[in-house]
Amino acid sequence: MMERLLRPRSTAAVGGSGWCGNIVRACRRIGYQGRIWPVHPSLPEIGGLPALARLADLPAVPDAVFVGVNRDAALDVMADLSAMGAGGAVCFAAGFREAAGELADGAEMQDRLVAAAGDMPFLGPNCYGFINALDGAALWPDQHGCEKVDRGVAIITQSSNIAMNQTMQRRGLPLGYVVTLGNQARVGFAGVGQALLTDPRVTALGLHIEGIADPAGFPGACGDGAASWQADRGAEGRGLGSGAGGGDVAYRIACRVGCGGAGAAAPPWDRAGGQPFGAAGGAEAAACRRTAGVEPIASLSCSGGEAGLMADAGRVHGVDFPALTTAQSDALRMALGPRVALSNPLDYHTYIWGNREAMTNCFRAMADPALAMACVVLDFPRADRCGSREWNDVLAALQASRGASTAPAMPLGLIATLSDNMPEDIARRCIAEGITPFCGIAEAMAAIAIAAAPLPATDPEAVWPPGPDPAAPALLTEAAAKAELAAFGLRIPAAIRAATPDQAAEAASRIGFPVVLKGEGYAHKTEAGAVALNLTGAALVRDAAATMPAPSRLVEEMVTGAIAEVLIGVTRDPAHGWLLTIGAGGVMAELLRDNVSLLLPVTRDQVGGALRDLRIWALLRGWRGGPAACVDAIIDAVMAVQEHVRATPGLAEIEINPLICRAHDAVAVDALIRKEMP
Repeated sequence: MMERLLRPRSTAAVGGSGWCGNIVRACRRIGYQGRIWPVHPSLPEIGGLPALARLADLPAVPDAVFVGVNRDAALDVMADLSAMGAGGAVCFAAGFREAAGELADGAEMQDRLVAAAGDMPFLGPNCYGFINALDGAALWPDQHGCEKVDRGVAIITQSSNIAMNQTMQRRGLPLGYVVTLGNQARVGFAGVGQALLTDPRVTALGLHIEGIADPAGFPGACGDGAASWQADRGAEGRGLGSGAGGGDVAYRIACRVGCGGAGAAAPPWDRAGGQPFGAAGGAEAAACRRTAGVEPIASLSCSGGEAGLMADAGRVHGVDFPALTTAQSDALRMALGPRVALSNPLDYHTYIWGNREAMTNCFRAMADPALAMACVVLDFPRADRCGSREWNDVLAALQASRGASTAPAMPLGLIATLSDNMPEDIARRCIAEGITPFCGIAEAMAAIAIAAAPLPATDPEAVWPPGPDPAAPALLTEAAAKAELAAFGLRIPAAIRAATPDQAAEAASRIGFPVVLKGEGYAHKTEAGAVALNLTGAALVRDAAATMPAPSRLVEEMVTGAIAEVLIGVTRDPAHGWLLTIGAGGVMAELLRDNVSLLLPVTRDQVGGALRDLRIWALLRGWRGGPAACVDAIIDAVMAVQEHVRATPGLAEIEINPLICRAHDAVAVDALIRKEMP
């Protein structure tokens, strides 16, 4: 579907001489070999090429078209292109859904644009377009720093300016594609990502995401070559930018699902060789062998301070520096002599500095099949003021340490502690020699940890789109909410509704003491004084009911034997799907803020993993010899909530708080549901 658009053999540029002239110049500069046809009703030429007055005058149907006209004219142009069978388009104009707050018809205009385009794929609106530096094509109306390459990473962003900034990087990163999406009206990250990863020349895929417009297609869509990062916007920045947005938490979960383990601020890893990368906020990309969920590495430097920095950063990011094996220690002792303390990270001192053979032997001695990577820490001096012969010797020794074996070599990395000290020519040299250049220690550790994250064993199920927001969701009574959830298998306490204090006392006697008395109609009963616990007699129940500020009351069995209290909540995220939150419940919910979020649907294994990620897991599994909670019963409760979400139209929100977790079961003692009533 995207082949003709992203790899065009013919292009057209519709619009004035400014932006469309830039398209002509951009194509020429990057070596485009296809045909270029400017289109304008009155201009004789654009960018030095003769202009055609109408699309109908084109000598052939174009593969890709830059639509550089205003939003009103764009509708007709897109309709004409679709009718003639064009391969795809870039809609440059703004004033669509991203401007709906300022323009009353912004959302409507975007819907009309999509309808006008028919089945034709297009990027935008509100975007620059794309650069294909592999084939030499650029539907790009501004400057860029790309040059033609034979292989490289692909970057997809919503923001055109961020994309342009990335093309100006000076870290030797070969950029194969840079694609901007804008409002994602027709195609989003999933569609473009799939198309780019079918190109074997693409070595990695990096995504800059403000919001995901196609959540159902995103999970698994980008394969194991993708990772993502997100602009870190505060509350004042949310909702700005492109016309597709979503919550930060849901975004992070979508990325973990869609990109095989990568999350916010995660840089891309390379699937075929080393790549450095500068992402939003300064994150660096790295390449390392994809491991089975472990990331043990070796670090070598000629400074104890640098070794300490590596160890500290490794602890922060969960990167392991395993102790030296006997074989490593013996080989290092032979290379370094008796005066160097052997460890990992290793300070090999300056005894061998400048001795390429000795450094080669040292680096080779650290190799071990169990390691994911061996890294040498090295900051190059300023070329305009200093010499770098000995530094080049280190890099040459690192490359030579692989030896002449034809067996797969352990990945190697070169880490500059400061990004300024990784010159572009050195980064390019590293890439050419299969060494990953890292710009910064912390960035390197983060990238290695992400690259080592295990991929899902099977393709994840597509997230459930939440559908349109309910028009006027109503809050169910607690009794009604519990009854709905109990129909799907949720364990709830015995309960009787009571209108008067005498009825409450009678209900308590029927249930058996102790009981809990609750006032209905409150989302947060404790703060409203609408809950009384552990009532042990009818008189106590009657008195509590008489003073409780509520029109109706609920009498319940008092659930005792709690090992821990858990919260289960489901909310709607319009950009990403149904967001499930599992965390510490009861009065600890807001105090601890100990929770994990997932996108529905989930499996029992995923819920179990989420529970193990909580700080209260220590309580659930039995703290200091205490009883353990029935984890299967907690998972049963979550799956019951999920089934309710699947079966309930017009749902807005579910919250169970708390779920009392006991040794033999898990009981929902409070529940909230907001949904559209029939």
